[in-house]
Amino acid sequence: MHITEGFLPPLHAAAWTAVALPFVIVSAWRVNRLMQDQPQTKLLLAAAGAFAFLISSLKLPSVTGSCSHATGTGLGAILFGPAVMALLGTLVLLFQALLLAHGGITTLGANVFSMAIVGPWVAYTVLRSTQWLGASLALSVFLAAMLGDWATYLTTAGQLALAFPDPVSGITGSFLKFAGVFAPTQLPLAVVEGLLTVVIVNFLREYSGEELQSLQFLRPALATETRT
Repeated sequence: MHITEGFLPPLHAAAWTAVALPFVIVSAWRVNRLMQDQPQTKLLLAAAGAFAFLISSLKLPSVTGSCSHATGTGLGAILFGPAVMALLGTLVLLFQALLLAHGGITTLGANVFSMAIVGPWVAYTVLRSTQWLGASLALSVFLAAMLGDWATYLTTAGQLALAFPDPVSGITGSFLKFAGVFAPTQLPLAVVEGLLTVVIVNFLREYSGEELQSLQFLRPALATETRT
């Protein structure tokens, strides 16, 4: 993730921006409604954004033109739902591009699509699916954050493959190469992110139970579940 400035061909950069923009617009509306209807969750929302900014700023070199790092967007998707994270992730990526030279402006749309759209939606879907199957809260949160992270990087690998297909094996071969280079660093990073997200959710259940109960994206049972 965090495809660097100017690395994507202009047409690809513009296309990803066009794809991501509707999600960000809807997300801005959703965040505005959340602030109006549940103002008590402002600090929790800010904490989710700060977590994503901090953890995704810790990067490791990876594929040329990109890097490996945790995403942090799974936590926000778990707490607020995936729609909120499109705007939150865009702000995180914009500040990182401007302040840390991490990512870029021309590649912002591509980075938003992978980290702030695909990752959160996968995380949320995994959370709901594992809950429906009767998994524990800890396992659901762990799998949601971990698989949301992996989904982000597979999306980035796909974006790079579309932009730079292999001369022999085409887009599929290029995707496998990019994904293979990401794997040694990204697989363990995603596991760490999953464990850290579990710790944070447990902390929030302990000290922000009322705020969690007010959120419609978490089942009441998750916020009030008896701790053993």
